[in-house]
Amino acid sequence: MRRAVAADLSRIVAMLSDDPLGQGRESGLVDATYRNAFESIDRDPSHYLAVADRGGEVIGTLQLSFLPGLARHGMWRAQIEAVRVAREARGEGIGRFMFDWAIDKARAQGCGLVQLTSDAERTGAHEFYDRLGFKPSHVGYKLQL
Repeated sequence: MRRAVAADLSRIVAMLSDDPLGQGRESGLVDATYRNAFESIDRDPSHYLAVADRGGEVIGTLQLSFLPGLARHGMWRAQIEAVRVAREARGEGIGRFMFDWAIDKARAQGCGLVQLTSDAERTGAHEFYDRLGFKPSHVGYKLQL
């Protein structure tokens, strides 16, 4: 696992686009909006865009964000988002490897909780998160702007 660099952006966007939900949300082409978002994430120390790199090939990605809060006695939380494993690397333990890395990073940052959201349609992902020990504890809401 390593911090993503600008040269990884095309591969990351391709992975984000490589499923039915992603195809409807992502353009698949790296444009100024993706580059601007990458630059914002990259310069903010509370956010870490990571890639799983195997021999110079990006085969997975996730975003790890560290969130301060007053609830739970001021506990910091780690938020994991945009998790993807390249189609050709699925079933090889890359997802577990990425989550182990992210959870270790969260502990090192002093976080007391790791949380994530997942689209309701991603039932396979939900089964994976269950196997990792995550519990479906909340109902999430979004307001599209």
